[in-house]
Amino acid sequence: MIFIVDDDAAVRDALAMLLEAAGYTVASFPGAADFLDAYTPDTRGCIILDVDMPGMDGTMLQEELKRRALRLPIIFLSGQGTIPVTVRAIKAGAMDFLTKPVDGSVLLARVREALKQDSLQQEQAADRQSIAFRLSTLTERQREIMMLTVAGGTSKEIARHLDISYRTVESHRAHILQKTGASNLVELTRIASQNESQ
Repeated sequence: MIFIVDDDAAVRDALAMLLEAAGYTVASFPGAADFLDAYTPDTRGCIILDVDMPGMDGTMLQEELKRRALRLPIIFLSGQGTIPVTVRAIKAGAMDFLTKPVDGSVLLARVREALKQDSLQQEQAADRQSIAFRLSTLTERQREIMMLTVAGGTSKEIARHLDISYRTVESHRAHILQKTGASNLVELTRIASQNESQ
């Protein structure tokens, strides 16, 4: 879904025609508040966002979406984009900043990139959720052994460190691999480090 947020009806209509002709589903909004009323966290796609709008302008909407941890890729459109506004929008995570009137082929190319980015973000979010769920099934002792394992400890060293038997450590390690879905130590290390970076 491509969301157009622009207070100029003629611009909204022209962009919607261009995007629909290219096969995209489009939803248009005359202002930021209208978009926020309709938006849900599971909405996917990208936003084509005007900078200068009455009330909440484009950069304020970008900040609000960030505050709500909603990460739809944003392509800004502006009639008179100043360098400071452009820099601020890009630093805040906007994909691009284009000036009106925008070249149709350039906009379509940016929309394709934005949709690719959105798909990638969704995959990464699903992967993070899956990892968090798998790790939540570990007992406290299994989590402890997992961290010692990925830090490079052997089963014998871990057994000595925790004052438990070698066989107990091996049994825990087998359960850790099973619960996390890791087939080897390299995969387990990736899972543990991804969880730490969240």
